[in-house]
Amino acid sequence: MKLNRNFNLLLTGQSLANIGDVLYIVSVIYLIFELTGSATAAAFVPFTITASMFLSNTLTPLLMQRFNLKWLLTGSQMGKTALLILLASLLPQLFLSNYYVLFPVISIVALLDGCANPVTQTLLQHYVKSEQLLKANGITETITQSIQTAMWFVSSSLLIWLSANDLVWLTAALFFLSSLLLCGLESVHITPSKEQSKRQQITQGWQTVSASPVLKRIAWMDVLETVAGTVWIAAILYVFVSDALSAGEQWWGFINGSFFLGLIAGSLFCLRFSDRIEQKLSQFIFLGAVSSSLATILFGLNSLPLLALLLSFLVGVFGQIKNIPQQTVVQTSVPKNQLPMVFTTLGAIGTGTFGVASLMMGVLADAFGIRGVFVLSGILLAAVSLIAYKGRVLLWRTVQE
Repeated sequence: MKLNRNFNLLLTGQSLANIGDVLYIVSVIYLIFELTGSATAAAFVPFTITASMFLSNTLTPLLMQRFNLKWLLTGSQMGKTALLILLASLLPQLFLSNYYVLFPVISIVALLDGCANPVTQTLLQHYVKSEQLLKANGITETITQSIQTAMWFVSSSLLIWLSANDLVWLTAALFFLSSLLLCGLESVHITPSKEQSKRQQITQGWQTVSASPVLKRIAWMDVLETVAGTVWIAAILYVFVSDALSAGEQWWGFINGSFFLGLIAGSLFCLRFSDRIEQKLSQFIFLGAVSSSLATILFGLNSLPLLALLLSFLVGVFGQIKNIPQQTVVQTSVPKNQLPMVFTTLGAIGTGTFGVASLMMGVLADAFGIRGVFVLSGILLAAVSLIAYKGRVLLWRTVQE
């Protein structure tokens, strides 16, 4: 695939921002844990981020219809740059008595970050030819997951040589470089089809999703898959390694890394066989869902650490084989001017579901055992595959201008 200038700039700018995001989150969690010695206080960082991103996804449609999408994305990165400079300046003055002042800054960073994903997904549809969307999604996912995999290891290692404050300054520099690159994008402005009130702008995405048979089906699949995916959060997986596998804590890192490697492999598979997948989107969505279900159930019933590595890898592979074609279906299911509202709606559904489901899975793990929640996750993914199978006629590419 010959990449055009806008795609290159968007991908490079967002990749730098993604690297910075991991460095920033690791730095803040490390600092809070060092100050408080409390895992609960450290865990409140991802909770704050999730809650703020849910709010951001809900309100972003108001901005996307008022501002040029290029400058909305660039402005969010510039805002994050300024906040990270402020945060880096504050860190030397933080102590146990005042560490809570970090959370408003974390929340505002997440609010800005929450609009970046739907804007990026919408810009892809404008910058890439329709017949190249699946390849573009595959490239984007491969690079994103590679960054996620590498940076969680790299950032932890960097803390050996650099302080948390140094990493935050490095993050601010990465956000600044990202902003400069995104300034070079071509302008894209979404013009609403008619004058709308603020309430209509906020609810338009929800109305579009509920009125579209394919988007409504995908929304239900996303809800079930998000609930199922919460078994892979650190707290649940760590207990599984300890209680079900009777393995050392290093196996948590191995299994987590194997899962992310599976995501990368699944993205590369979609990229390599994009032409074939393009012709059979609904079949691959179903195949990915049902295979993820089986691999997850086997993972939950397994007691061998090495087999757990293989199964977690397969869960990642099959997850991407489902998600990348599904992403392409979403991008081509509605006219371009409706995409921003659709993506913010699906993003709000995902973040809201994840926050509630994370707490629910912890309760269920205590009540029914750690193996039980992985089996439940597999059953939920089986339900996703059933929805995909019943909607196979809908889940294919229908280009909308």
